[in-house]
Amino acid sequence: MKKSHHGRKARKQLTSAGEIYLSRIYLRCVKCREGGYAADDRLGVEGRYSTGAERLVCLAAASWSYHISSDRLDELCGLRIGENTIRDIAQKHGASMKAWQNSNPEACREFRETDGQTEFTTDGTCVNTLDGWREMKIGIFSKRELGEAATPEQWADRDLPAPATRVAFGAIEASDRFGRQWKQWARRLAVLDTSNVTVLADGAKWIWEEQLNHLPGASGVLDVFHAVQHIAETSGTLFGAGTDEAGAWLAEGRMTLIRSGWPGISEFIDQTRKPLRSKTKRKSLDDLKTYLTSHIDHLNYAERLAEGRSIGSGQVEGACKNMIGRRLKQTGARWRVRRVNRMVGLCANMYSKQWNHYWMSLVT
Repeated sequence: MKKSHHGRKARKQLTSAGEIYLSRIYLRCVKCREGGYAADDRLGVEGRYSTGAERLVCLAAASWSYHISSDRLDELCGLRIGENTIRDIAQKHGASMKAWQNSNPEACREFRETDGQTEFTTDGTCVNTLDGWREMKIGIFSKRELGEAATPEQWADRDLPAPATRVAFGAIEASDRFGRQWKQWARRLAVLDTSNVTVLADGAKWIWEEQLNHLPGASGVLDVFHAVQHIAETSGTLFGAGTDEAGAWLAEGRMTLIRSGWPGISEFIDQTRKPLRSKTKRKSLDDLKTYLTSHIDHLNYAERLAEGRSIGSGQVEGACKNMIGRRLKQTGARWRVRRVNRMVGLCANMYSKQWNHYWMSLVT
C-alpha cells in the first residue's frame, strides 16, 4: 500500500516519568485516504496518557479517594492530574480488568499451574450507594499447601502456610447471580471436580445455599471464630459477661466444639440446659443449638487440624476489610452501583496479585 507523508506533528502526553512532547510523522494512504501515526501503534502510545501513567493512576485510585490520589500523585511522582480524570481512568480499567479476568487465559494461568489444596471463601460487606447501603459480595479461590498436623489444643497457635495463589472477585448483585460466578470461575481455574474444594464461610444462609447449587460436593467448614463467637455470647447470657464462670464455660465449650464437633457440642449444650429454670438462659442455649444444627456437617475441626487444613475464613474477612473497606467504605463516600462494581474490579485485581499480568497484557 502506497502511503504519502502528510506532515510532522507534536503532541503532549503524560507518562509515568512526567509530561513529554511527541513529535512524529502522520501518514495517509493515497488510495483510501485513511491515515494515522504509525509509530504510535508500535510504541503503544494511545490517547492523552501513557499506559505507565494510567497504571500509577489506578494504583493510587485503588488505595485512596480520587481527591487524595490527585495530591499523592503530585507529591510522589510529580504527576499533576485532576480527580475527575483519575476517576475516569480508574473506572475504565476497573471494567477492563473484570473483562480481562473473565476472558484472558493469563488471568488463570498461575492458579492452574500452582500446587496446593483448593479453598473457596466468601462473605459480604455493606457499601454506601446512592440507593442506600448495599451488600458487596466477595469471593476468593485460593490454593494452599497442607500445614503440619495439629491437635485441637493447638488450633489457635499453629503456623498454617499462607495461600500460594488466589483469585478474588466481587459485585453488588443478587445472591443467586453471584453464586453462578463461583461455578464459572471454578471452570476457568480448572477446578473441575468440586468435591476437592473446601468452602470456608460464616453462617449466612445464602452462602450455603449457593454452595449446594454451584459447588456441589465441596467440603463445608463453618468459620471457627464465628462458631466460637456464638458460644461466647451464650456464656455471657448464662453467667454474665466477663465473669470467671462465663470464661470457664466458654473455654470448655470451645474446646468441646473443636475436639468433638457436633456430637460433643450438642451434648455439652444439653447437659448445661438440664438444671436451668430461667427461660432466658434456656432460650439462649436453644438458639445456640439451632444455629449449630444447621452446620452439623461443617464442624469437623479436629479432623481438619490433624490433616493440616484451615478451619477459618480469615482470608475473606481480611479482603472485606482491606480490599473493600479500606477503599470503598471511606467516610462520606457514596457510590453509583455500576461505578463501585467497576472499582471492585480494580481492587480485586490488586488483591489477586494479577496486577502486573494485566498491565503487561496491554503493552505486549
